Amino acid sequence: MQSLKHHFLLAMPHMEEANFAGSLVYLCDHDDNGCMGVITNRPLDITLDALFDQLSLGGDTSLHRNAPVYYGGPMHKDRGFILHRGNSDEWDSSIQVTDEVALTTSMDILQALANNTGPEHYLVCLGCAGWDVGQLEEELKENAWLTVDADASVLFETPPAERLSAAAGILGVDLNLMTRDAGHA
Repeated sequence: MQSLKHHFLLAMPHMEEANFAGSLVYLCDHDDNGCMGVITNRPLDITLDALFDQLSLGGDTSLHRNAPVYYGGPMHKDRGFILHRGNSDEWDSSIQVTDEVALTTSMDILQALANNTGPEHYLVCLGCAGWDVGQLEEELKENAWLTVDADASVLFETPPAERLSAAAGILGVDLNLMTRDAGHA
């Protein structure tokens, strides 16, 4: 099995599953137990300011108050998953995905953002996406997703509405011209 860790999953235009239609997923882990990632291009109608208030973190002077919170996926929707540039050693519950990208689930990173001491580049996601062993591979065979090596600049420097197109651009494709028929048997 080839690991798709640090890859983008691009939802094909014909995907009708409401949780994933039009989504760009960043895969944080993929091993013999399945895979896990977060949707990176679906901002919710709330900002970090609301999250800071709800969690009593202060943040009245935070430079991050107006940053969007993203729908990360249908699993664990009550938990925060913070994808960020930097080192996972700085946070209580964090994994290093690549040398440049980490995923943190502990409250200390949100407190740091409220205090203006957190990472400069980050996405705060509520929920995540997960696939059991073999499930994603089956969806790939069914032509539900395209995959491409992830690029941190697409995650952290590209506006959310342009991320899916930017990831498709890495492959040199225009998703609007894609067909639902797979080119393999």
